Amino acid sequence: MNIRPLSDRVLIKRLEAEETTKSGILLAGASKEKPQEAEVVAVGPGKVEDGKEIKMDVKVGDIVLFSKYSGSEIKYEGTEYIIIKQDELLAVIEK
Repeated sequence: MNIRPLSDRVLIKRLEAEETTKSGILLAGASKEKPQEAEVVAVGPGKVEDGKEIKMDVKVGDIVLFSKYSGSEIKYEGTEYIIIKQDELLAVIEK
């Protein structure tokens, strides 16, 4: 991976959308809702705000939840990613 997020930003890759509904109905490509779960691919070093160091709470490999309209979508070497600030992440999914 050649992308290194700066400051308190996180590079995430959206997880694949479900092919079927819970009741077993097969979804067409256009009707699939984009998932709001993603895997953390890279993490910035954190930032200093008001003289205090803010460390990163997520690490590479974490599965996170994020809001539909947060972050910036980018395409790099044919793969779609989202760069998002750490404080825009909603939760880490622990299994």
